[in-house]
Amino acid sequence: MKQHQTGTGNYVIRVHDEPGGIEATQWNALLARQAAPTPFMRHEYLDALHRSGSAVPATGWHPQFLSLHEDGQLSAACPLYLKDHSYGEYVFDWAWADAYQRHGLAYYPKLLNAVPFTPVPGSRLLARDDQARAVLLRAMVQLASQSGLSSVHALFIDDADHAATTQAGADRWMPRSTVQFHWNNRAGEPYADFRDFLGSLQRDKRKKIQQERRRVAEAGVVFTTRRGEEIEPADWDFFYRCYTGTYRAHHSTPYLTRSFFEQMAQSLAPHWLMFTAWRGGERVASSLVALEPTLGVAYGRYWGAVAAIDCLHFEACYYQPLAWCIEQGYQRFEGGAQGEHKMARGLLPVQTRSAHWLAHPEFAQAVADFLAREGAGIANYLDELNERRPFKA
Repeated sequence: MKQHQTGTGNYVIRVHDEPGGIEATQWNALLARQAAPTPFMRHEYLDALHRSGSAVPATGWHPQFLSLHEDGQLSAACPLYLKDHSYGEYVFDWAWADAYQRHGLAYYPKLLNAVPFTPVPGSRLLARDDQARAVLLRAMVQLASQSGLSSVHALFIDDADHAATTQAGADRWMPRSTVQFHWNNRAGEPYADFRDFLGSLQRDKRKKIQQERRRVAEAGVVFTTRRGEEIEPADWDFFYRCYTGTYRAHHSTPYLTRSFFEQMAQSLAPHWLMFTAWRGGERVASSLVALEPTLGVAYGRYWGAVAAIDCLHFEACYYQPLAWCIEQGYQRFEGGAQGEHKMARGLLPVQTRSAHWLAHPEFAQAVADFLAREGAGIANYLDELNERRPFKA
């Protein structure tokens, strides 16, 4: 484990080349103070990505975690990576990298403040207060400048992080928006059950969901649901078979190793929910959902199947998780990146945010102009989507 440190005012800033360089209890305590904590920002999750060989230098993720100390106490921290590429980020900057290359400039390596392979909005700059958050931001820019890096990127940030980048002053952070689709429980009077939820939808949407669920049932498929320590090693083994199969079907390589999920079962078991589809006594599909019980939020993450069954994806990834969320009184289910088809299943569009700092002033201006146009397009897209809401008037 290597680390180096610099002084900024009354703060000591340290750079760690692995998550384990920061004490887990202090990190998680700082996370718990944030407005939008998620299980993906827990120390156990980030450390498992490293120790399992999933997000490591060999895969293009070089940890440069920052910690900010005042009087020996951890005041702020964030996950930070030196990146050789833009894979596993879900906020796409390939065009920027191509423009740099065409002008004879190096875009990579760049500095990334994000959770690898995880497009889930939440707190990224863990800070005791706004002042510490601002110092952490300046430290990120300072690290990039001293290392001669092209840029710094903070992805899927929460409101506090967005405010900090907006108020960063001389360090010009450029905002960017994307769209995801999330389900929210009914305000004031939560849904009594899945049937109650269906009753809130427009007739054509309701009928389509009923038809899709009927096709799965008629195919002889039933589901079992296990949470936390109830999930057995055989369940994890089958899930991983499904997970890797999904990547193979798309001619891609899985980001996460089997060791990563083993560590999740050991260190973060209460934060996982698994749905397994069975037909004729045999497993045929599996979907994995992450949980943040303190906020009543569930996050659809991974799925896969070993048999082609009509509409099974919708049942495993949306209808089973939504029914569970309603039964358990959860407030929100996040369906992951992109996917306009989710609207027909009751998930509504939401704006997600990132922020970007580029060292080259002319490229920074060009990207700022592009983001202004893109932002106007995103705003119009959100307006159009909201005109097609699936619920009854």
